[in-house]
Amino acid sequence: MKKFIFGVIIGLLIPAAMGYGYFRYGYAPVATASAPMPFEKTMARMALRARISKEAPKTAPVQPTEQNLNEGAKLYIENCAFCHGWPNQPATAAAKGMFPLPPQLFSKDEMVTDDPVGVTYWKVKNGIRMTGMPGFGEMLPDTQIWQVSLLLKDADKLPASAQAALTKPAMPPAQTQNNTPAPQPSSTGQPGKKK
Repeated sequence: MKKFIFGVIIGLLIPAAMGYGYFRYGYAPVATASAPMPFEKTMARMALRARISKEAPKTAPVQPTEQNLNEGAKLYIENCAFCHGWPNQPATAAAKGMFPLPPQLFSKDEMVTDDPVGVTYWKVKNGIRMTGMPGFGEMLPDTQIWQVSLLLKDADKLPASAQAALTKPAMPPAQTQNNTPAPQPSSTGQPGKKK
């Protein structure tokens, strides 16, 4: 019996020590360009789904009126487009450098229009750990979180006014790096020196 208990203890300690060493000595992939750890995606998705199914609201207290969708579009441009992109545009440079890649929420393949609006609300409010997705619960009031969530729920059937609000702004003309004038030579011929 003692040998059996000893075997069980050793059987538990060896994998624990190996796991510790994997993280402690820098073998775990932590760079955004690294391949995911074994079972990383599966475990993260399982935990996220379980938490959302337990906590996500089942109904929205805000209705998808044109005004709310327009407000949602403004909020999306201010807070989300940097990572999640604009309609009919390629992914932003910031998005390409993230792991996992943030979904491009106006791309036909990555829209969340099939998700219950409460699921999107939960993600916007709470964020998702280790993905770069911040929680906006401390930054935006609930009404605004619902507005952007409703926008994403109806992303494939938005009114023209909300579509217009989602137009990517034109880039301003390039400005010089340094707007300060170059030092002018003094009468001695040396920049900035006085007689």
